[in-house]
Amino acid sequence: MVLAIYSTLGLAGTLAETLLARGKLDLAYVVSFLCVILAIAGTALRKRPDRREVWLVLGMSAVFVMVVVRMGIGPAERTHLFEYGLVAVLIYQALTERARNGRKVPFPAVVTVVVTSALGWIDEGIQALLPNRVYDLRDVGTNAFAAVMATLASVVLAWARAKIVEGRSGRGSG
Repeated sequence: MVLAIYSTLGLAGTLAETLLARGKLDLAYVVSFLCVILAIAGTALRKRPDRREVWLVLGMSAVFVMVVVRMGIGPAERTHLFEYGLVAVLIYQALTERARNGRKVPFPAVVTVVVTSALGWIDEGIQALLPNRVYDLRDVGTNAFAAVMATLASVVLAWARAKIVEGRSGRGSG
């Protein structure tokens, strides 16, 4: 995923300008945002979800949408939210999978945010070297924000699923 992001650095500005000129940039953002939400929900709700989990996903999605809308960033900058949100989900899932398989993974959520933020900073560093791109510290912050939001959503969903499963098993044993 990170290689896909880095490979588009030379073309991303042109693509954003083309989508904006055709009035499709907002649509592209909405579709991308939905992909991140589906990735978070899909990884957390692999089994048939309980109605409480569905409501939790919908509520968290609404909160994320409201935060993004109130951030006041342009559509082109919003791509950072879905790119690095998806990177964070993938890294978090990889780390928690390792932990489930018996490998020592201290604080997977913290590691996820740090690694994803570092990858976003490297992305901006590469852009500083390209003639048609610029280094923007706000983008570094947006990448880190996306990592925090997606990781937090993944953690909350996993916690809720564990509590629901625990509640089901507690009910059945009594």
